[in-house]
Amino acid sequence: MARKLGPKHKLCRRVGEKLCSTVKCPVTRRNYPPGVHGPKGGQKRTEYGTQLLEKQKAKYIYGILERQFKRYYTNAVRKTGDTSVYLAQYLERRLDNVVYRLGLTKTRNAARQAIVHGHVLVNDHRLDRPSYAVTTDDIIRFVNLKEVEKREVPAWLSLDKEGQFGKVVGAPTVEKLPERLNMRLIIELYSR
Repeated sequence: MARKLGPKHKLCRRVGEKLCSTVKCPVTRRNYPPGVHGPKGGQKRTEYGTQLLEKQKAKYIYGILERQFKRYYTNAVRKTGDTSVYLAQYLERRLDNVVYRLGLTKTRNAARQAIVHGHVLVNDHRLDRPSYAVTTDDIIRFVNLKEVEKREVPAWLSLDKEGQFGKVVGAPTVEKLPERLNMRLIIELYSR
């Protein structure tokens, strides 16, 4: 179980938009690239550079490394239909993302830690893998939940009135993703 341990906001500054879910993101104060030449603007990105940056954004947002991201891509390519839709569904159906989307934790990193520590039950079974892919009709419970974050729950998930458990109602839809990711650029990058 690997994860990125480097600087948290470096990619936010390079992209110029807030990718993390923390309140103190430096992009809100300094909306220019990092480094000595940052305030001047920067170089024009090539097509490859744009595609690579989009892939890095997706990896950073969902908290996964290259090997697992590549595996999601190869599984999406094997299916018949739109590869970008399947890739987005693989990323959205991860257990740590579902716990975050339900509002049971403040960030995806907190959701990942709660899962690894055994605070999340799926269908009344304790799981410790953040990459577990939830399916339709799975019920997700959080052990010793203090309060639920006030966040809009996507249409493919449902949260009960008291916020004690969430349920996967259907498959995630790409049109309703809160993150501004262009999956087509990622597919073009891998298909080179």
